[in-house]
Amino acid sequence: MKQYNNGEFRKSDINKEYTVYGWVNKRRDMGGVIFVDLRDRSGFLQVVFNRSFLTDDFALAESLKNEYCIKVTGELIPRTDDMINPKIPTGEVELMVKNLEILSECEVLPFNVYEDKEVSEQVALKYRYLDLRREKLQNTIRTRSLITASVREFLNKEEFLEIETPILCKSTPEGARDYIVPSRVNKGSFYALPQSPQIFKQLLMVGGFEKYYQIAKCFRDEDLRADRQPEFTQIDLEMSFASQEDVITLVEKMIKHVVKKVKGIDLKDFPRISYKEAMDKYGSDKPDTRFEMELLDLTEILRGTKMNVFNNVIESGGIVKCLIVKNNGDKYSRSDVEHLTDFVKIYGAKGLAWLKYDTDTFNGVIAKNLEPEKLEDMKKTYNIENNDLILIVADKKKIVYDSLGALRLKIAQELNLIDTNKLNFLWVLDFPMFEYSETEGRYKAMHHPFTMPASIENLKNDKENVLSIAYDIVLNGYELGGGSVRIHDPKIQKVVFDALELTEEDIKNKFGFFMDAFKFGAPPHAGLAIGLERFTMLLTGTDNIKDVIAFPKTQSASCLMSEAPNIVSASQLEELGINLIEDENDNID
Repeated sequence: MKQYNNGEFRKSDINKEYTVYGWVNKRRDMGGVIFVDLRDRSGFLQVVFNRSFLTDDFALAESLKNEYCIKVTGELIPRTDDMINPKIPTGEVELMVKNLEILSECEVLPFNVYEDKEVSEQVALKYRYLDLRREKLQNTIRTRSLITASVREFLNKEEFLEIETPILCKSTPEGARDYIVPSRVNKGSFYALPQSPQIFKQLLMVGGFEKYYQIAKCFRDEDLRADRQPEFTQIDLEMSFASQEDVITLVEKMIKHVVKKVKGIDLKDFPRISYKEAMDKYGSDKPDTRFEMELLDLTEILRGTKMNVFNNVIESGGIVKCLIVKNNGDKYSRSDVEHLTDFVKIYGAKGLAWLKYDTDTFNGVIAKNLEPEKLEDMKKTYNIENNDLILIVADKKKIVYDSLGALRLKIAQELNLIDTNKLNFLWVLDFPMFEYSETEGRYKAMHHPFTMPASIENLKNDKENVLSIAYDIVLNGYELGGGSVRIHDPKIQKVVFDALELTEEDIKNKFGFFMDAFKFGAPPHAGLAIGLERFTMLLTGTDNIKDVIAFPKTQSASCLMSEAPNIVSASQLEELGINLIEDENDNID
């Protein structure tokens, strides 16, 4: 068994014999002397093959190539002063090799493992086992392991029990699309892979375990993006007899513990804002607070203006908001603003009005049409100064928030306003209970249907304004996790189901066994889940979630390395009672 880590040798270890293992990271042949950087997961150690010192045939050392896996035995000696490498921890020592054994050879590599140069994603994912040898990925995967170990350390100390919940579950399609699994034993029936352990962790509270956690695997069949994968991992926890404040206090303490372990940083207490404040100020319920530039309200200032593009929106119940890009107006030409206009249209905005303030004067197309008193009111209210650029959207509330919220981030990135060294955590509270789905023509649960409403008074008649006891933890503009106080009273749960327009048959088919459990003395309970991949991604400074997953999927949810998903045999399908249908182009559906 391997006894030593290559990256941990120091001057205090010299004049002793060691056997070390690893991969040939780099090889330098100086004629009669060969230097090799021998890599294992801990780092590098320079090993030296000297023709006069090596017991084995020197030709064996001459045959070494990059990524050969080898075993060497030799004496650790100090490097001469001119050979010291201060860039690596082992830079003061080297191993003078006596014996060499080649454990396995390596064919020509599809890319250089020892270089940090970018490799095409397709090639990197096809040869993921080689990509994983690279220092960047080694570090991120190690950090992920440290995060999970730190979470377990903290929650075990807080007397939480780690309990696994089922992977083969009942399909309850009330959210993202399920991955379904056919049953061979019960032909025509299907399991679903869990989108989260939500139902089971609540049932564990009914079962009296009081404090549960799990590093839980979850699955959602949805369109992918840089921070989303079809299978992902949650740090999942639930507590009985707990309030919102109890959960927030515990989770904040846990995050501080993890960040101290991983980054060596002592975090201050996390700020808290309401969902409404987050949307009003940042146009997002997961705001990036590492920079200023808040959304500013112009609705009342522009009410009654003769400019119909604003007044018509206001009169019809819409809003007008703006971003003020401070002291950077000269960075944006008219064509630059046109590009910004095209950008906000992606989010449904009909256009982007703009003003520049320079030499104590408003400039731009709308400056000629807006009443002077409106411009002056705007200037005084928001302290507009020379070289400021004002970008305005007027529309329905959602469109204004979506478009200006996204524009705020785009401009901050363009102007390098974001301090990438910061870790800005934030709690967002008081979420709406429901959100309206235009496609389904009904209100849906914003979190999930088991979230406790702040009040049941207006659940039926004023769904738009009913708040829930729900909370999200946000880090640097990403939703890191979310949770809520759960409904434990069947009467309240029935009112919520009615508000969601679920029939008795819907309730029985989707949640029958779950609702039955709450007839038998369910405790009040609350919980939260944190996305482990996102947490790791943000703590390691990468912007791609694939970097923190050992074997990730592509944007089409496929694995280029293992070639999953794949076609199964006709006999397997027959066992499952499944027939595949051919489409008009003779492709299998």
